[in-house]
Amino acid sequence: MRPLIAPSVLASDFANLQSEVEMLEKSQADWLHIDIMDGRFVPNISFGFPVMEAIKRYATKPMDVHLMIVEPELYIERFRTAGADIISVHVEACNHLHRTIQQIKATGAKAGVAVNPHTPVLLLEDVIADLDMVCLMSVNPGFGGQKFIENTYRKIESLKNLIISRNSQALIEVDGGVNEQNAPLLLDKGADVLVAGSFVFSSADPIQTIADLKNSSK
Repeated sequence: MRPLIAPSVLASDFANLQSEVEMLEKSQADWLHIDIMDGRFVPNISFGFPVMEAIKRYATKPMDVHLMIVEPELYIERFRTAGADIISVHVEACNHLHRTIQQIKATGAKAGVAVNPHTPVLLLEDVIADLDMVCLMSVNPGFGGQKFIENTYRKIESLKNLIISRNSQALIEVDGGVNEQNAPLLLDKGADVLVAGSFVFSSADPIQTIADLKNSSK
């Protein structure tokens, strides 16, 4: 089974956003990864509803929306209306995580939870069966182009064991510093979805780079 590839639009050329989205539509990318940052939960601000709605006008592939924001529960329905197919919230940003997961599911979107590098996956023990996906951050969230954190391999194994032990169907997504060198090992450890931003959009041939990731061994 080949991995799902979710290029991060945050790394694209915003002056040519339509053509960038059209390129992803022609590629072997499975999802479009949309990073939403508020400048509070993470030390950066990305974009909001108007840009996301603009992307949706040209995208037919699922939109994988990663909310790096405080109080995400206030905006779940709005992101779904703007085109989100998968909505991931950070465990560190939710006071009532189970309630927020159920709120996402009530909109008809798939529910994901993102986990920062310092956060143990065992914190998801009591909600893992309710999740469609867990996004493991392999860099500290907030900026693209960071160096991959090696401890991610161990966390994937721990998360995979938790998923199996609880009969969960959750996919494992890895976000941050993914490239052609680490992709095969990430998949071997149990990852299902690879997010790649700078690695894709800064390459000479993004479509071929996406194809190379898609063809990484598992």
